[in-house]
Amino acid sequence: MKVRGLHHAQITVPKGAEDEARRFYCSVLGLKEVEKPESLQGRGGFWLEAGDRQVHVGTEDGVDRARTKAHLAYEVDDVGAWRAHFASHGVEILDSVPIPGCERFGFRDPFGNRGEMIQRV
Repeated sequence: MKVRGLHHAQITVPKGAEDEARRFYCSVLGLKEVEKPESLQGRGGFWLEAGDRQVHVGTEDGVDRARTKAHLAYEVDDVGAWRAHFASHGVEILDSVPIPGCERFGFRDPFGNRGEMIQRV
């Protein structure tokens, strides 16, 4: 018995904020939206592809997302290009504690969810 891998991770945005979340995650971050199963479509939110994994964006009110260190880390090929891309879109870059063998930085989405861009070097 063992865990084979990670299928998806879920973040949340306020109810009714899906269009703004799509703009950030699809346009700025460049993730592709994938269709949710019909049985889950009435619950709000949407699903995204991030490489061979998924990010599920659900809806939830009454949460202060900016108070948590919980985050998703996106592995990228050129962390410097992502830093410049985010800066050009007005996304604040958050410096991270160094990890040997990696370059990385953090950010918060428009709803306070923490993210990280990380590159192996």
